[in-house]
Amino acid sequence: MTPTSDAQTRVRRASGKQRHDRAELDAVLDAAQVAHVAVVDDRQPYVLPMAAVRDGDRLLLHGSTGSRLMRRLAEGAPTCATVTVLDGLVVARSAFESSMHYRSAMVFGVARPVDDPVEALDRLTDGLLPGRVAEVRASTRRELAATSILALPLERWSVKVSDGPPEDDERDLDGPAWAGVIPIETSYGAPKPAPDLRDGIEVPASVRALAGPTTP
Repeated sequence: MTPTSDAQTRVRRASGKQRHDRAELDAVLDAAQVAHVAVVDDRQPYVLPMAAVRDGDRLLLHGSTGSRLMRRLAEGAPTCATVTVLDGLVVARSAFESSMHYRSAMVFGVARPVDDPVEALDRLTDGLLPGRVAEVRASTRRELAATSILALPLERWSVKVSDGPPEDDERDLDGPAWAGVIPIETSYGAPKPAPDLRDGIEVPASVRALAGPTTP
């Protein structure tokens, strides 16, 4: 599936960085855990960060039923969800040409309440921490009533990727300044137990899988 080519999804600045492959969209959404979601309420725009997980051809958004943003979205307000993954700093020979390595995606559309909140919450939970659903108790009716999960279809979207070397002006190439790329890597550290955790409870498999060899 490719994005609809229109004024919203077409990249205008540095259009050569736009990607049209659906696999590129999935990769960006899967690499991010937070989406910045926009909505207009009483002519005032708001952009809020929220947990987001891709589930097939939809993006699951998680929030409180008391949230103004979630209420407006559930009512059918159009939105744009944006995610960005920062991969590095591009250090050019001039401040003007210095930039970043990034992967970004914008998803446009109307979010709707999911048909099965329990299933969606499980998918979102395991999307953030694979295997966690099997390790915890089921959500109560009260908890589910306080939770809003909306699905934004991946039908209209735009992806932009910047991953090249510095593009310095030719006159700067013989200058004394260093140029290159500083990669940025995100990793999980050793898990910190809750202060009220009972003795004898070991770090679960889901946490160990993310923390890796740093887990005690």
